[in-house]
Amino acid sequence: MQREMNVLALVKNSERYVFLYDDDSTEAVLQKLGQYAADKDLSFSWYDAAVLSQKVRRLKEEAVAEKTTVSSTSSHPSPVASEPAPEPARESVPLPGLRFRGIGRIP
Repeated sequence: MQREMNVLALVKNSERYVFLYDDDSTEAVLQKLGQYAADKDLSFSWYDAAVLSQKVRRLKEEAVAEKTTVSSTSSHPSPVASEPAPEPARESVPLPGLRFRGIGRIP
């Protein structure tokens, strides 16, 4: 079985924060976001942690929904071929001074 990795990245000023984690490590990455926000030596703020944690939770929800869809279609195959569901639109929130890159799932 192939394990999928999630990529979460934040570029802030000259600093780059890149988080690679699998679906089983969601809680650990959320804790790490809080640790970075509490670290006064980093420019990583509580606002950054809040925004990125929302993205982590959204990716987790998408992964659960994807697994549910796959398991329900594999246990009850349809006799008629259907078109794949369109991908949900990714929500983009403009944040002054912040640029996000590489957020998504790596197969």
